[in-house]
Amino acid sequence: MTLQRPTKRTLVEQIVSQLEQLIENGTWPVGERIPAEPELVKELGVSRNTIREAVHALIHAGMLRTRQGDGTYVCSSSSLTPVLARRLERSKLSETLEVRSALEQEGARLAALRRTAEDIERIQSAYVDYRKAEEEGDIEAFTRVDYAFHKEIINAAHNSILSDLYDSISEAVQQVVSYGSGHLTLTRLHAEFNERLIQAIIAQDEAGSADSVRAYIDASREMLLKDIQGGNELHHE
Repeated sequence: MTLQRPTKRTLVEQIVSQLEQLIENGTWPVGERIPAEPELVKELGVSRNTIREAVHALIHAGMLRTRQGDGTYVCSSSSLTPVLARRLERSKLSETLEVRSALEQEGARLAALRRTAEDIERIQSAYVDYRKAEEEGDIEAFTRVDYAFHKEIINAAHNSILSDLYDSISEAVQQVVSYGSGHLTLTRLHAEFNERLIQAIIAQDEAGSADSVRAYIDASREMLLKDIQGGNELHHE
């Protein structure tokens, strides 16, 4: 193999890097339409072709999406999200549970160690929404607020990489939650363990926080195992 001498980054690569930073730091949030091509040309002082190549690169990476006749929108805050999403589409629900267990246990442990008063308020508020959706039997809302509750705990860990990783598996996590929401006993167990989790985080009990996560993941795993034994291994749809 012949090694090639490194070259300076191309102009397109530099523009891609700048646009990525705007997306990743939230200047261009998910769901927002990015500035039109003429505006980007004027702001960055480069040609239309350079802008088009940079935007196409980010579309290919899964961070941007073009809507015909409407513009280009941010669809992911990280190029990692679409890559993991595609991979998770081919995975089993049991594998997603294992990944969720690893991320949420460490997230809970760090949250207990690092949480602020503001973090606790947000976690408790999310838990109120969680219980409300549970009581109303609204599965779609329950799936959404359950994820939001655990995301607040991940945020309280104050680790940006952990937060990005959790964002990247959000759809898979919500599918697992949606599947489990059909089991009333499991839903009640989760509510009990989540309440313990909050108290452990407030008490800055690292081990207790991780144990609470392990308990509700184990309950989900047992439910999934029973379903598998009664039929086929379950995959993401």
